[in-house]
Amino acid sequence: PQMPHGHMPLPSFWKVVEDTLQQSSAQLRTFCQTFETVTPSPVSQPLNPAEERKVLSLVSKHGPDKLYQVTSNISGSKDMDLTLLRGQIVALLQSADTKGNTSRWLVDAGGPRGFVPAAKLQPY
Repeated sequence: PQMPHGHMPLPSFWKVVEDTLQQSSAQLRTFCQTFETVTPSPVSQPLNPAEERKVLSLVSKHGPDKLYQVTSNISGSKDMDLTLLRGQIVALLQSADTKGNTSRWLVDAGGPRGFVPAAKLQPY
């Protein structure tokens, strides 16, 4: 019988979360491979291993619903701006800049953190 997760000791709870994440990431990978063989899409190149590791670490830090893909090259002009290439994956930290401007988002690019134009991000 399934126990509600609320009564689980924390380490086992995290184990369940981790297993579930690994499972869904494996399913996602299979799905992506199937998808890529069906439709060779010009936009998404398969991620190289370093990029894939980065994405996995972003997922584990921020959760999959916070991941965005850069839709066109971004060259940061201000101090805290990031320069990113189309196709890079970032995690959303805050959907506004320090002045509350919602057209610039604070993101974690798997190391560097900074601001990017919200218009150049799409959910991953």
